[in-house]
Amino acid sequence: MHWRGIFSYTGAIIAAVGLLMLPALGCSLYYGDAGVTPLLFSMVSVSLGGVALYLVWRKHAPETVTSREAMAVVALCWISAGLVGALPFYLGGMFDTFTDAFFESVSGFTTTGSSVLTDIEAVAPGLLFWRSMTQWIGGMGIIVLSVAVLPILGVGGMHLYRAEFSGGRQDRIKPRVRAAALSLWKVYLLFSTVLVVLLLLGGMNLFDALCHMFATIATGGYSTKNLSMGHYQSAYLHLVVTVFMFLGAINFALHYQALRGRPLALWRNSEARFFTLLVLGAIAVIGLTLWANRTYETLGEAFLYSAFNLVSIITTTGYATADFALWPPLAAALLFAAMFIGGCAGSTSGGVKCMRVLLAVKHMYRESFRVIHPQAVVQVKMSGKPVEESVISGIWGFLGLFAALYLVLSLLLAAMGLDLVTAFSAAIAAMGNIGPGFGGVGPAQNFAHLPAAAKWLLAWGMLLGRLELYAVIIFLLPAFWKA
Repeated sequence: MHWRGIFSYTGAIIAAVGLLMLPALGCSLYYGDAGVTPLLFSMVSVSLGGVALYLVWRKHAPETVTSREAMAVVALCWISAGLVGALPFYLGGMFDTFTDAFFESVSGFTTTGSSVLTDIEAVAPGLLFWRSMTQWIGGMGIIVLSVAVLPILGVGGMHLYRAEFSGGRQDRIKPRVRAAALSLWKVYLLFSTVLVVLLLLGGMNLFDALCHMFATIATGGYSTKNLSMGHYQSAYLHLVVTVFMFLGAINFALHYQALRGRPLALWRNSEARFFTLLVLGAIAVIGLTLWANRTYETLGEAFLYSAFNLVSIITTTGYATADFALWPPLAAALLFAAMFIGGCAGSTSGGVKCMRVLLAVKHMYRESFRVIHPQAVVQVKMSGKPVEESVISGIWGFLGLFAALYLVLSLLLAAMGLDLVTAFSAAIAAMGNIGPGFGGVGPAQNFAHLPAAAKWLLAWGMLLGRLELYAVIIFLLPAFWKA
């Protein structure tokens, strides 16, 4: 293990997080709010601390890191970002305890969107700007994670994502991968710019448009309003946000290919096609259920609410325009099921990812077919290409680990006094990086009333889900640090 490399990379990331507080500081200065001092102090101290850590450890540090070291860098960077990102919240008086500040920060950087704020609109604009920006920064980090780390590690079949780029598997992070990340960042920035313009055209002011852009394109879900997107009684805004939540949950490599003149790449990809059909089917069923049960008077209104909230949940964004916990049982059950699926690999969304769900379904179909035709040779394919058995085993291993950790987290929350609906939905809301759940953490409530121990546990669950389980689990094993 090259510790110098690990700590120098971590220091560089910490310094970058500190410098990225500058736009929020500018926002505070513009509004003359109470966020100026905490943001300025945090920016200076975090930046200098990160630079110092980088300078101390950079000497003789290797230019590249191995896959084993990459896992340590990823885990340390996300934990560090959560810690230093919480400083403005705590110093600015947003929260009485560092536990709440850390929870809000981790929820932001992991693009989860679960919140412990009870009155969002009472917070200083500069601090709200930083709160939303943590999600946008986290989204950019997730793109790097998807391109540079997870494919190399082969986490639960994630190296299939490398097929969207040229070249084979590498042991080290190469310049080619960095160039791919920069290309995807350009798409990310383009979508961000277009979304801000569209939100401004819909009547949002610049502050709200920027904050909602940060949260939407990163599929994070932080809003500047207590009622989330439900504050805006505008079909236009709801449709625009729905479209960009959906785009944020699609593999960004496919967006890059489409923008370079290959628009059919989106439809030819098995995962993107499966995700699209799944979303459209769920919207139809939920919309008809809401209309049939007279939850909304018109069919158009039922479909508008169905589309927004279903897309928000399955893309793990977490916005809400209604208290879907009060919807008819079938509609609520479909939303709960969508929490476990998530978006596509290589996107900013969370969940177990449609790629794994699709391959698991195909594998189950193949095994059922073999019962009838024992001698048949049937290959599981993804986008027309055969998938190795080792990949399928890795996916089932990931799904099994996800289920086991979800059960453990749910039971621990229940042991802390949460009712079963709240405990089990809070667990998937954290591990799936979704935001709201059901029961006591539904869209009409938040996580503020939970005990401190539950908040730390859920913050750990957010990191688990965001880093695809293994980067956090292996990081905690003593054997990982030996030699």
